[in-house]
Formats: sequence, C-alpha cells, structure tokens
Amino acid sequence: KMTPKQGNNNMMEEDSSEPKALPSNGRSRKERRKKPPSEAKQRMEKMAVADKNIAFAFVGVFLLSAALTTATILHLETEFKDSSNPVFAGLSKKLAAYNRVPIHKKKTADAAKPWQKPVKTTKHQQSELPYADPNIRQQDLKDQDEVRNTFPVHAGHDLEEIDHPGIFFADTHQFQAILHAHPDLPASGKMMVPKFWRPAGYGEGGVRQFLGEHGKRLLTVEEAKAIGSSFNSQPTIYISVASYRDPECQPTVEDIFLRASHPERLRVAVIDQRAEDDEVPPCTVPKIPCDEDPEQPLCKYGNLIDSFAVSAPLSVGPVFARHLANRMYRGEYFAMQVDSHVRFTEGWDTSIVTQWHQANNEMGVLSVYLSDITNSIDPVTFENRHPMRPIMCKTDYEGEGKMKHLRHGQQPEGMPGIHGEPTLHPFWAAGFSFARGHFVVQVPYDQYQPMVFQGEEIFQGLRGFTYGYDYYAPEISVAFHMYAIKENAAKRKKVKLFWENGKLFPGAGLKAMKRLNGIIGMGDPGDEYYHKDEEEYGLGSVRSKEKFFSLYGIHTDTKIAEDHLCNFVGKPMMRKFKPFLRENGMGIDFSKLNFAWHDPGLNKEHRKKRT
Repeated sequence: KMTPKQGNNNMMEEDSSEPKALPSNGRSRKERRKKPPSEAKQRMEKMAVADKNIAFAFVGVFLLSAALTTATILHLETEFKDSSNPVFAGLSKKLAAYNRVPIHKKKTADAAKPWQKPVKTTKHQQSELPYADPNIRQQDLKDQDEVRNTFPVHAGHDLEEIDHPGIFFADTHQFQAILHAHPDLPASGKMMVPKFWRPAGYGEGGVRQFLGEHGKRLLTVEEAKAIGSSFNSQPTIYISVASYRDPECQPTVEDIFLRASHPERLRVAVIDQRAEDDEVPPCTVPKIPCDEDPEQPLCKYGNLIDSFAVSAPLSVGPVFARHLANRMYRGEYFAMQVDSHVRFTEGWDTSIVTQWHQANNEMGVLSVYLSDITNSIDPVTFENRHPMRPIMCKTDYEGEGKMKHLRHGQQPEGMPGIHGEPTLHPFWAAGFSFARGHFVVQVPYDQYQPMVFQGEEIFQGLRGFTYGYDYYAPEISVAFHMYAIKENAAKRKKVKLFWENGKLFPGAGLKAMKRLNGIIGMGDPGDEYYHKDEEEYGLGSVRSKEKFFSLYGIHTDTKIAEDHLCNFVGKPMMRKFKPFLRENGMGIDFSKLNFAWHDPGLNKEHRKKRT
C-alpha cells in the first residue's frame, strides 16, 4: 500500500508532464487529457480480482466437501445395515435402525430372534437444543469432563451376551422338553443385552472401583461429584420403566415428558416386554405417526427415549427387567425408577429435585409406595390435590420353607408431620425411587433372580444400606400409581402378568430365592446358593447387615419382625437419626448410633417367646 505522501508526489509528477501529440484516431481533446490510472488504483483492482478468484475457489471447495460428506454418510449407513458383525447378524429389517422411529411391520421370515434385538432410539423431531451427537457411545467418552458434559448418551447397539437367568436356573432335563414346544426360546440359554455404563474416564478398575472400591468403603465427596451430567445448566434425570404387556406404559412415558418443567433434561429407558402380535401397543410408539402430529411427546422428545424389546416368553419378573434397565443408565445426574402405570403432577421434576436437596444428604434416596391415582391429580391443572403422603415402615415375613422372605406390606399414609424436608424411614420401594446416579451404579439389580417378585425390595434396600444409602419419604407426592382398585379395578385386572411364564423355567424361582436370601443373610444356615458375581450384586461394607436388622427389629434366626415400627418412624426417628448425618452430607454415620427397635407392646415374657 502507498502512503498519502507517496500518492501526492505521483500526482504532482503526472500533472507536470508535457502533453503528447494527438494520435491519428480522431479522439477528442477531453479523451486525450484523461489521466492513466494510478499505481495504487491498479493494485486495488488486481486485489479485487484476486479476492473474487479466492471466493470462487472457496465455494468450489465447500461444495466438493459437502458432496464427499454426503457420500460418506450414505456409505456408512449402507455398511451399518449390511454389517457382518456377529452381534447384529440376522437382525430383522423390521427393526428400526439406531436413532430412528421404530417401524412395526408384519412378521417376516428373516425376523430377528427376540433375544437378539438391539435398543431402539426414537428420532427427535422438533427440538433444536444442542444435544450431543445421537450416535455417541459410552466408549467414545475418554475422560470425566466429557462424561459430565455429554447428554444424552444412548445405550444403542452397545450389547453383550449374558446367561438368561430363567434358563440358567431351570431344571435342565425339563427345560429340554419345553424347548420342543417353545422353539422361540434360545436353546443356547443366552441373550444379547445392553452393556453396563462403564466409561473409560474412571480409571483402569472402572467406575465401580472408582466409587468406593465396590462398596468396600464409603465413596468420597469428590467421587460423588464425578458422577452426573447436566444439560442447559440443569442436572439430568434418567428414568427407567419396566413394562410387561401393560397398556398404560405408553401414556406413562408420555406423561413423564408432558408434566416435566424441563423435559429436555430427561432421558427415559423402557424395558418393553411384549408378546408377538400383542394387542398392547409398544411403550414408545405414538398413537399417530410423527409426520402427522410431530408435537406428540413420543415424537417431540423421541431422541430422549431408549427402548429395549424383550419377547414376553423370556420375561422372568421385575428383578431381571430392572436389571436390564440399570444396564441402560448412561451417566445422568439423577436416576429414577417407576412402574409402567403411573401419572405425574405438573412440574414433578423440579419438585422432586428440590425435595432431594432439602435432605442435605448425597446418599439420600426418596422412595415410597405411591398413593392411588384416583382423585389425586387435578384434571385441569395437573397439580397434586392429595395432601397425604405415604411412608415405609411396615414389614414382616411371609411364605413357607425356602420361599420364606421378608416383605413390606401395606404402608400407612397421612398428613406429613415434618415440613421443609423429606422424612427418614427404614425401607426402599421398587415402584418409586429417586436418587443420585451413583445409586444405580453401585447397587444394580441382580442378574440371577428370575421369577422373584416379593423379596425384591428388601434385597435392594438392604444392599443400598450396606453401601451407605439412606431412605426418605418425600413430603409432597409427585406421582401416583394406578392400582387395580376403585375405578381402575376392572381394566387393571385384565393386564397379563409375568407369572404366565412360570412353567417355562421349572425350578428357577426356588434357586433364585435361595440366592436372594443367601446374599443378604436371611436364608437358613447351611443353605447352598449360586455365588457368581457377588462383588457386583452383593452387599457393601460401609455398614453391616446386622446393623440393619438390629435397627429395625428383624430377627433372621427366628424369621420374625417386631411390630409397631411405624410408631417410631416419623418425628421420633428424625430426632434420633438426623443428628448423626455426616457434616459433609455423605450419609448417616450409624457407627455412632446405639439404637435397636423393640416393640413396646410386648412384655419381656412375650418377647422371649416370640423371638
């Protein structure tokens, strides 16, 4: 570029030059006096031409890049569909590809075996929020910062082969005969299931080793903080729903999103156990196609829903179904478990998160038997109009012989006597559980408990206690259960139950119950049970099982539970236990608490006779 001084000198030299003679072409005097362009102008014109050339080149490169990208995507999609990977070999074309709306067609000859089906992820239709790449997998996340800042992460096709627990525990001779009548069952006894959440960012020993060394010690504040993603500055919530041929599953999943204050931070995983040609609709397929009504929750938030299909004959009860659901957790900040026939109040997510924080306990778990839905939710505002809340305090033994187990019975509910915080209580409930994500990482459901229904809750609750978790009743209910009573009695009693598969797996239930009672120390002395993976599915060492039994009056030797514990749960229990909550909020320190429940209604003679 020229400086102003150089430009002036050039102009002066140009003006002082002698006029040249007229050429013979007859140009006018004005034309003859026209000055030639300056050097500066010539350079500017050359630069403009160069800029145009560069712009054209850039556009050409961009178009070429777009063409190559499109071709690559088409190639990869074709490669995925035609994958020779044995995990996907033989998958039916009727199965929806990863991250696409499930397409349900009539059965074809090349249909996939029901125990090989991958997770389906419905496609997000509307929201333009900056979600993570829908194809990202847990093994793509290499450090803890990536884990905490990536949402959602789907279970997808991240599968592994495991033993089907019903077939594994079934009487071998009898099961071989059953196979002839039921060729849809896997003769190998294996099935493909989602892998557990085990990202690489937590060290060589994995996230279970990182979090308190498989329960050998209480996890630290720093370790707890390392678990849990966020989205738009909101803690994310993982919601698992296990359904067995339940017509209320689809509206339950819809309601989760419809009633949430921040539906964009939720991720729902459904274990959808259905029969071939079932009249019950799939849990995650909308009633109307998404292209006709994209505002339906199952369409609008489809990219936040994972569904794992299980053929109904392979269903062996809620324990295994929820085991599969635990496998689909992918690092969310909170983890919630609900039944497949539940409705929610307006703003339920904000309410339950607030109530969890009010406990000031990182190890707190909000868990109750939900109240009945009848007249509990306002049909216009969807607000809670059921002021009473349930509490977990009643348990006793039931069953006979090796099938005898501890079962939580009908729980009382009433007006909360404690306000501004949840209320401590002894037990955990499977139908509603809300905790930090590390709860389902540390205390996953056992793989080897087929045909177990009663006994599930004492097993999970006691294991959680030994890992350092404490249980609370929320002050305000955010969800209500559709029981087979009152106006819902007729339709709920028509719903199929997994017990219809009991004859397919002879002997499995007894072996499973012996394992359940054996692991938590509630079986008979000398009982043999299957011990595999007890580090994964067994007790922790933060607290002892004996402490739990002593606290709540449970006598495992005589199989008797002392009554009237409900008289203690509430204000007396809060006054007794809350002062021992650790200053850092990492649970109640029961090692400093000297307490054992004794039924005050029994005198010494009756107590001695009973226990």
